[in-house]
Parts: sequence; structure tokens; C-alpha cells
Amino acid sequence: MTNIRDQLIEGLSSPLCLTWELTWACNLSCRHCLSASGIRDEHELNLAQCRRLLDDLRRMQVFYLNIGGGEPMMHPSFFEIVEYADSLGIGVKFSTNGTRLNRAAARRIAALSYCNVQVSLDGSDPAANDAIRGAGSFRRAIIALENLADAHVRGTKVSVVVTNRSIDHLDELRALAGRYGARLRLTRLRPSGRAQECYEELALDDEQQRYLYDYLRAHPEIQTADSFFHLNGLGEPLPGLNFCGAGRVVCLIDPVGDVYACPFTIHPDFLAGSVKSDSFMTIWRESKLFMDLRAEAPANGCQSCSAYSRCHGGCLAAKFFTGRPLDGADPSCVMTTTSNRVSVSAPVRVSDHSRHAFGRHDKRGATIKQEPTRPCLGGTRS
Repeated sequence: MTNIRDQLIEGLSSPLCLTWELTWACNLSCRHCLSASGIRDEHELNLAQCRRLLDDLRRMQVFYLNIGGGEPMMHPSFFEIVEYADSLGIGVKFSTNGTRLNRAAARRIAALSYCNVQVSLDGSDPAANDAIRGAGSFRRAIIALENLADAHVRGTKVSVVVTNRSIDHLDELRALAGRYGARLRLTRLRPSGRAQECYEELALDDEQQRYLYDYLRAHPEIQTADSFFHLNGLGEPLPGLNFCGAGRVVCLIDPVGDVYACPFTIHPDFLAGSVKSDSFMTIWRESKLFMDLRAEAPANGCQSCSAYSRCHGGCLAAKFFTGRPLDGADPSCVMTTTSNRVSVSAPVRVSDHSRHAFGRHDKRGATIKQEPTRPCLGGTRS
């Protein structure tokens, strides 16, 4: 009999986890930004197109969306989109840097039937956080958490990318989240977007990986978005699906309507189609890329490993963006040594929306000239 994991690996009629990046616009320039965000794309979906997409998702019985960016609250129709999703019975979880989450915005969120907010931090104090996210970003995130708590918004998360800079702050971050009635959410650093430039600098070493695994085992209340299944070779599996769900149960829609295998594979090799030319239902159920991903077992090259049933080879994006074979081991595989995890021949990043970048490239590899601009922090508490 086929077990539940095998059924999920073969794909579902609708994604379990659908991420929609509303805009590449962002007023921060975080070092590890997975989408290298900063500048809004002039071709991003308009409100009418967004509503049609949401109608399609409702027909597919998608029950919730992860909305991100960029900074999603910088989209000119952010609340209209979220409120329309709410009217269709589609729950929303959105990630924000908090700079635009004032009291009025918090009250509007509180009025929705189902809307959880994830406020991003990368340290438990300004020095640690702002070194990654920019000067003043810690203060703005804390104000956003205060506004959400004052408005009695439920389900708030403090979302942290685990790096060698934040690994020593987990207790403090857990306590910080608790002060605002929130839960701690940890995600993995992946070498996509701007993180390609700092991945080896910020990645965990062997000792830190063991510490993180033990910490997560000791604190099952921490949410992880199934980020750390590559650690399962260290012992009992962490909670989650524990395999790469790209194109099987997970995918990404970007601001211009392109559909990718997962939020961390924004690259032409993992482009399945566009909702501007096809329905999302058609892309999800019929695209050749997704059919091919579902037809193969994850990481065939790892099947002889004693830990294969606990991690299935790890993260597709981490392998791709470090130049590893896709059917082989995760670059942070705990069954190997740190010396085996260096990049082999990483692909060139072809999508960069950074405000400070010269010679950016679009998705086709064409050079885009862009003068740098100074990052600024917007929004007020009142």
C-alpha cells in the first residue's frame, strides 16, 4: 500500500504550501534576501489579475496562501488582495519587515477572518539584527509587534533565518516573541537570491548544526516550515514532511505571475509557466516541469544512505545554487563533513531586483542598468 509520503511525493491536485510574492519592492536590503528584492517590477500583476488568480485558487480549494515579497505591504493593492482572499475563504499568512505595519494596518489585519503575520528579525538586539537587515530595522520590527499585540492579532510569528550570527540568540528570540504573544519561527538559510553572496560566510558549521537539531528537538513548539529536514541524519526526524516538496506540494508565484517549483528556486531552470497565459490550475497539474519533478524519487544518489528515509537528500535549491547534482546530497548534509560542503560551480544569479546593484540581470540574463539608491525605513506607528 502506498503510504502518505509516497502520495505527496507523487504530487497533489492542489499545493499544500503556495507562496505568492506580491512585489519585489522593498525598503530594506537584507543580506540574505532569497529574491534579491528592492525595486518593483513594472509588469507585476494588477489588482484585476490578482483577483482572477485568487478565483482560480478558490476553485482548486487552496485553503491558505503564504504572501511575501519584497515587502508585500509596499504593493499598492496589498489590503485589497488580502481582503479579497479572505472573502473567498482563503487564509493568508504574510511575511513583513514591519516598517509599514502601523496601528491602522494592525487593526485592519485584526478584522480579517484568518490572517497570520510573520515579522522578520535576525537577532534579539539591534546590533545583531541590523547587521543583516539594515540600520533601524530592529526598532521598526518591534514597533510592528507592539501594534499587532495591541490590536489583538492572533497567530503572530517572529520569523528568523538561522545563520551563524543568530544561532546564539535562540533563547532570547523565543523570549522576545513571547513578550508580544507571538511564537518563534525558524527557517533555513539557503544560497538563493542575495544569499548567494554570503552563504558560506553565514552558514552553520557542524557544531552549530548539531546544536540547532538538539534545540529543535527540545522545543517542538518552534515552527520551522519543514526547513531543517537535512538535519535528520543526526537522530529522530524533526516534525514535518521531511522531503523536498518543490513542484510536488510546494510552489511559488512571483510578482509578474511566473510560477516556480518553490520559493527558493527563482531561476529559469525551475520556471513552470505564467498565470498571465495559463490558469494556475493548468500549470500546477499539467506543466512538464512539475510532472518531471513528481516522476522521480528525490535524490536517487542518496538512496543507499542510512538516513535517506529521514531526509530524502535534502533541499533542491541548496543543491542547485551551490552547483551540486540534484540527485545527490544536500550541501549541508550532516552525514558528510564541512570540508565537503563548499560550492562546486554555482550558477550565475539571473534575477536581481536590488536597489543598490549595478549591472543587474533580468530573468533572461539581459543586463539592467540601475543607479544605487539609499535604503530607507518607511512607515510610522500611528
